[in-house]
Amino acid sequence: MISDSDIQKVREATDIVALFAERQQMRQRGRDFWCCCPFHSERTPSCKVDPNTQLWHCFGCGEGGDVFSYVMKAEDMTFVEAVHFLADKAHVDIEETEGKGISRGHKQRLRDVCKAAADFFHNQLMRGVSSGAARARQYLAGRNFGGDVPKNWNLGYAPGSASLVDYLTSLNFKAEEMLDANVASRDSSGRIRDRFFDRVMFPINDASGECIAFGGRIIGDGNPKYLNSQETAIFHKSQVLYGLDKAKTQMASSGSAIVVEGYTDVIALHEAGIRNVVATLGTALTMQHIRLLSRHAGRRIVYLFDGDEAGQRAAERALQFIDYAMTPEAGKTKMEICAVTLPNGLDPAEFVAAHGKSGLDDLLQNAKPLIVYGIERRIAKHDIGTAEGRSAALVDALQILIPIKESVLAKDYAAQIAGMVHVREADALEKLASLKQPSRKSYVPESEKPNTVRTTTLPEAEMNRLRFEREFLGLAAQNPLLALGFADTMSKTRWHDKQHCCIADAIVAALMENPGISAADLIAKASLVSKYAPAILTAAEVSDGSSAADKLAYLANEISIGDGEEAMAALKAKLIAGNIEDADAAFNELVAMQRRLTELRQTRNLS
Repeated sequence: MISDSDIQKVREATDIVALFAERQQMRQRGRDFWCCCPFHSERTPSCKVDPNTQLWHCFGCGEGGDVFSYVMKAEDMTFVEAVHFLADKAHVDIEETEGKGISRGHKQRLRDVCKAAADFFHNQLMRGVSSGAARARQYLAGRNFGGDVPKNWNLGYAPGSASLVDYLTSLNFKAEEMLDANVASRDSSGRIRDRFFDRVMFPINDASGECIAFGGRIIGDGNPKYLNSQETAIFHKSQVLYGLDKAKTQMASSGSAIVVEGYTDVIALHEAGIRNVVATLGTALTMQHIRLLSRHAGRRIVYLFDGDEAGQRAAERALQFIDYAMTPEAGKTKMEICAVTLPNGLDPAEFVAAHGKSGLDDLLQNAKPLIVYGIERRIAKHDIGTAEGRSAALVDALQILIPIKESVLAKDYAAQIAGMVHVREADALEKLASLKQPSRKSYVPESEKPNTVRTTTLPEAEMNRLRFEREFLGLAAQNPLLALGFADTMSKTRWHDKQHCCIADAIVAALMENPGISAADLIAKASLVSKYAPAILTAAEVSDGSSAADKLAYLANEISIGDGEEAMAALKAKLIAGNIEDADAAFNELVAMQRRLTELRQTRNLS
């Protein structure tokens, strides 16, 4: 665990505006800076970065937080990794102590397990005398992966039968470490066994070249054909690309990356001299993958799809990546994602074997922008020789443009689609304008039941109450010194949202522990009790001509009035129903409530 003082040192040494400016164009308005949100598609800036509080908030998608939450989301890191990342950038030395969670020491042990396992598998392939090892060598030779290929890629063979477990035990690795690294599993009797049995092994490395997982291809018949490591503390499929450690240098020099779908395709293309190639690991390409590639390959990614049915399904899924990053409006952050399908149902290894490097180079040079690729695929599915087919093709193709419908590029493509399906350009533009973008709001309050579907709309009064609560908590968190004066209000409020209650308790506790706490630290404390805290607490704003103190006082008063009205209504209901023992005392309490409520309302009128 990293100490609070070290975290604070890193936060103070980091310029949040400069951090955002590495990826986004910043525009100053008053004391704040604004940019297009890095995490969702938009044309106009809705992401506010406040250099005074070191906080950011996007009013388009609802995300927000401090420098650490930004790095965690932008770089797909854990909190500890984000702290180290920023510490390295700011040249701040930090130390870790033991505590809860997975330590870097444990993660390193898992990497050590994977390295030892990779060495074991490689030795079995190169020197094993079993029939299984011989068949593994024969399989690789049949794929033209003989000679130096197994050495270059550290390929291996997994014999199974607890041979790996025995070997790792001899190196003093613990059973739990083998299980956590996912190179072993427990059988029904509880004994530790090898996870991989009679398979050709492909070590999966991180970007720095350290082994963190494995893929195993069965020899002969059997299922599953490919078996990957499961997710572990050091391996997340959506964030890792096979071959990136070998491809990143060529990516940097060429300015582009090629994405394929299998280990053998990566190896075949690298060995053919095409060395800016990586593969996903049994998953579709994700935005995390794209951000990872953009750090090494500049701004051009070519997605190379197999010509078979599975490849075509992957091509359709890839259309989800169309967004404003592909438009000229994105400026220096513009990302060019292109796509190409291999002909005749071939995969990349088969194509390069038949046509060589030059043939694949020609194909890649003619890769089309993903938008064009998608439009042509959608139109090709319909018979535009009929009126019904033309109408269906128009709608299907225009759907691709929804994420960028407000851009000039989308309108240009809509005009092109009109020509391709033989309809009027005005009709295409009108149809494009009518298509609705999916909502990207990421924060949903507890009262709206996250992960469930609401069938009713909350009353306007309740929506206002929830809004008052959010704004009050946000202003309190962003102004800790002012919040001290409202700690009593936060403690007594009958919060209408469970998340608001948790956050309020965390704010009060943090203020009592450290009255001089910064806004960023206060929000970080609240984030420990609620995942919604960063989005809620960074959203509040003060309009021109007013102050945070005035608005806090107003909101506190409104919340107190609401609580008073609810308490009076509840007590009246009990009196009417006769569900109360001392009616006289209850009546006197009701009168006192009415008096306090009148005073609060008078305060409202004065303000």
